[in-house]
Amino acid sequence: MKQKRVLFLTGTRADYGKMKPLMRALDDRQEFQVFIFVCGMHLSETFGGTFTEVLKDGYENVHIAYGLLQTQNASVNVGNTIAYLSGYVEHVRPDMIVVHGDRMEALAGAVVGALHNILVAHIEGGELSGTIDESIRHAISKFAHIHFVCTKEAQARLIQLGEEPDRIYVIGSPDIDVMMSDRLPSVGRAKERYDIRFERYGILMYHPVTTEYDRVGIYCRTVVDAVIGSGRNYIVVFPNNDLGSEVILNEYRRFNGNQRFRVFSSLRFEYFLTLLKHADFIIGNSSAGIREAGIYGIPAIDIGSRQSGRYIPGAANIQHVGEEEEAIRTALMRIDEYRTASFTFGDGKSTEKFLGIVREPAFWNIKIQKRFVDHAI
Repeated sequence: MKQKRVLFLTGTRADYGKMKPLMRALDDRQEFQVFIFVCGMHLSETFGGTFTEVLKDGYENVHIAYGLLQTQNASVNVGNTIAYLSGYVEHVRPDMIVVHGDRMEALAGAVVGALHNILVAHIEGGELSGTIDESIRHAISKFAHIHFVCTKEAQARLIQLGEEPDRIYVIGSPDIDVMMSDRLPSVGRAKERYDIRFERYGILMYHPVTTEYDRVGIYCRTVVDAVIGSGRNYIVVFPNNDLGSEVILNEYRRFNGNQRFRVFSSLRFEYFLTLLKHADFIIGNSSAGIREAGIYGIPAIDIGSRQSGRYIPGAANIQHVGEEEEAIRTALMRIDEYRTASFTFGDGKSTEKFLGIVREPAFWNIKIQKRFVDHAI
């Protein structure tokens, strides 16, 4: 098979962690040449300047889109990313563009690939979230030519969306491969790196819901009241940079000077996994509470609507609550009842499955021209 050029687009610390095992697997093989386009939240110093984490991993072909400034206007960001990425794609001429999830940058990547007649592979399509993110995710799936999904339920939803079944591959969530590996740092090393001095702790990750922007401040104030009032120790990680993040960061100033809180703009992915593995619980509305926490059997308190529909009702490690202080405090008192592992989203073999698929010559004959399949007619 002729060497294939594969371009991965990453806009956040989260999607980079998900795709990194796949990037590394291809980069280690002569039949592939890997390119990485780094944009979005990675470029923001406020959120940790995580483009440096990509550079540290030592890939040969990494492009940092330094001139691609982020604003609070999502539509402007999409347009700017499409324009910038188009020029880069014309220069690199990849055989396939790989995007992940439901972020604006991924939508831009899917649009550019589709309009340049380049294969677009979408990681983790077919999932629900109940917010504007869900619409973005489904839009990416309609631009994409290939789908690497986590579950059979996601596969079924893509078929509902009219996708051809032979374009859909169920491989699980790639980050679970890292979670179940022996390559993670020790908890002692993680605590030393981030100067975490308490023995027991929870993890707080709370993101804005853009369709509820007018209530973000009220909701976050309630969450902060509840965790301060709980008397527990917390590792707090900044939200993503969606509209409303500035409101959450303002509320987080209330943790300043409180010895029970260690607040970070970002944590390196492998270190975050180690800290999660040894946490008493995770609280907020991050997908880490829905997916990764279950693998380690860590209790999760899911607050609000952001993850609505993303987990199986009654998932053994998850309590779902609204943004009410008393409900959150009650859930915190019950965490030990939810210390149960779940492998709904993968078995640690996603990279192996992915590699087996893309190394088949027939895979690269997938047609660019898609058709809508009327499964119900």
